[in-house]
Amino acid sequence: MATWQCIKHCGACCHLDPADRPELGEYLLPDELELYLSMVGEDGWCVNLDQKTRECRIYANRPRFCRVEVEVFGDMYGIEPEELNDFAIDCCRQQIEAVYGDRSLEMLRFDSTVGV
Repeated sequence: MATWQCIKHCGACCHLDPADRPELGEYLLPDELELYLSMVGEDGWCVNLDQKTRECRIYANRPRFCRVEVEVFGDMYGIEPEELNDFAIDCCRQQIEAVYGDRSLEMLRFDSTVGV
């Protein structure tokens, strides 16, 4: 069975361009939406992403909406704990494909790591 985990040096989820996520207001609280929008750089990438290493500069203190946790996904998307693994894998695959492509090194690394 595939098991979700974040892969280092990917950063696909850090591509925050609001044009790609028109439903933001449906799952972010107003103060979270304001914070989210403040994190979007001119190029659509999070201002906290180190572009060279593709690592978050504020990882330990990242906002709630950047965390793949049962409570967060339950609040934001109505996902039950037993659904989190499959939902997170699907979300990551969609985002990686949108940002890097379905045959990208990032997708191959993700699929290999999670066991897809």
